[in-house]
Amino acid sequence: MKISERLSSPTPSFFKKLRNIGLALVAVSATLLASPVVLPVLVIQIAGYLAVAGTVAGAVSQAVTGEETTE
Repeated sequence: MKISERLSSPTPSFFKKLRNIGLALVAVSATLLASPVVLPVLVIQIAGYLAVAGTVAGAVSQAVTGEETTE
């Protein structure tokens, strides 16, 4: 299965929820990173980790399909 076919195929409901959670993590981290208030370094580091985790969760969840392939 080509990557374009995989990304356009239907996603199972569990992975849709996981994708949405990943998007929420990215949104929270972007809000923290773009804050005009000076935040502690630890908070900035955690926001960076949340951004990476949310991006990876969203990308992997989008690529999952409900079909079994035998390739």
